[in-house]
Amino acid sequence: MKKKTIAVLFGGRSGEHEVSLVSAESVMQALDPGRYDVLPVGVGKDGLWYCGDEALAFLRTGKGAPPRCMLPADAGRSCFLVQEGESWIEKHVDVVFPVIHGSNGEDGTLQGLLELAELPYVGAGVAGSAVAMDKVLQKRLHRDAGILVVPFKSYRSHDIAVRAEDIAREIAGELGFPVFVKPPNLGSSVGISKAEDHDTLVEALRHAARFDRKVLAEKAIPAAREIEVAVLGNDDPTASVPGEVVPSNDFYDYDAKYVDGASALHIPADLPEQLSSDIRHMAVEAFRALECEGMARVDFLLSRDTGELYINEINTIPGFTSISMYPKLFEAVGIPYRDLIDRLISFALQRHAEKQALTRSYSPKADWYRDDR
Repeated sequence: MKKKTIAVLFGGRSGEHEVSLVSAESVMQALDPGRYDVLPVGVGKDGLWYCGDEALAFLRTGKGAPPRCMLPADAGRSCFLVQEGESWIEKHVDVVFPVIHGSNGEDGTLQGLLELAELPYVGAGVAGSAVAMDKVLQKRLHRDAGILVVPFKSYRSHDIAVRAEDIAREIAGELGFPVFVKPPNLGSSVGISKAEDHDTLVEALRHAARFDRKVLAEKAIPAAREIEVAVLGNDDPTASVPGEVVPSNDFYDYDAKYVDGASALHIPADLPEQLSSDIRHMAVEAFRALECEGMARVDFLLSRDTGELYINEINTIPGFTSISMYPKLFEAVGIPYRDLIDRLISFALQRHAEKQALTRSYSPKADWYRDDR
């Protein structure tokens, strides 16, 4: 079978740039060299695109600039343009594997470019990516689908700049303390704070507003357990076993996820069989409610005090580092990392083929749109 060329995209301009580099390195190492050729494509924090084997190291160190590249939006070309001297050379690509977490990578913008270029790509489409990236919008859709969400309020960052004190009093009156405050269009716990009183809430609102044009405040669930489920597939998605994160810090912040290495992952989570089944079912329903495809990690909060289960959020480009839950959860059900990557590529190709088979033209009864006058 002819090898396929997989363009792995990483980096980006969000606060999750560094996490993306580690995820991409894991993905590229897992791609079977007997089946795939890899084209590394890195997006710098300045928004410039680079490609080649040196791209990952360059984004980490800033040394040894690799060739520049770009993705033309012309349909049917199926290529990246790579700079060689004064020329731009076409590099054919069969599938794009985006591992750019956060804004301008996970939010539908990159997916829109890939749709224009008619390139198959791994993960959710434009609509699913955009809605899932905005935690305020996804909460509203999940609530409409009958899935229990954490009580929340959202505000424009502009309003926080004008009346942060009043907003803090509104949040305290409706949600009480403690509350979590976060920028709704970021991941990896970037910009999240836990507020215990009015002063820390005002500070948390202003901090989150530095990262996003909206800010989300959520009621803290008492004695919450953090349960995560991986979902895989297109039209008939399947869910992994649930896993549990026991954070090393007060909550699962950026340091607890990536830096200190002290958080514990329990796979499978210690749950009654029926509850575990219910969580898996809810994960698939949440995946479908946002029209996700390919992959997503669905995060829940389970209260030890009340037994209530809330959906927390969906991540359409979950972490793929060596310690990330998404691949580990599927390893627990017999799908090793390399096989998981293969399946994701297959789902991307399947969706692309189905979209290519759709009727794209319509012949009206008369050529009314022509101006022959």
